[in-house]
Amino acid sequence: MEGPTPVSALIHAATMVTAGVFLIARCSFMFEFSPIALNLIVFIGSATAFFASTTGLFQNDMKRVIAYSTCSQLGYMVFACGLSSYEVGVFHLSNHAFFKALLFLGAGSVIHAVSDEQDMRKMGGLKNLLPFSYSIMLIGSLALMGFPFLAGFYSKDTILEIAYAKYTI
Repeated sequence: MEGPTPVSALIHAATMVTAGVFLIARCSFMFEFSPIALNLIVFIGSATAFFASTTGLFQNDMKRVIAYSTCSQLGYMVFACGLSSYEVGVFHLSNHAFFKALLFLGAGSVIHAVSDEQDMRKMGGLKNLLPFSYSIMLIGSLALMGFPFLAGFYSKDTILEIAYAKYTI
């Protein structure tokens, strides 16, 4: 189901992602009694992060790429909750809301400027045409991939640090 880009920004940045991760965090007291359930959550989260990001690599529609990256980030959040680090999962959730909304609103600006074309193969040279949208998309993309000193770096690095501490001797 597709909708207008501002609606996508709201759904993918806050509403859709918040519900599942928040439910896992609220039910943390039950998960802590079952190491099997926690291992299952770790597996599901890591598989979701891997498969959603891999699927996003092969998409050509701008909004679909951003939507698949949302699924990948959801995998990171669930992975963090499976490591019994619920506060880090919610921390990544709040960081994700900001940079994903930034990406969707920037994508809406780009799509509107190129006559409602969403196919990225038909876009090019937009840096000179849309310098503000370019800078917004650049900042959002850098935060999404965890570039140092941006929001995504701190939450993703914390997730990876906790995973390293828990699964190494």
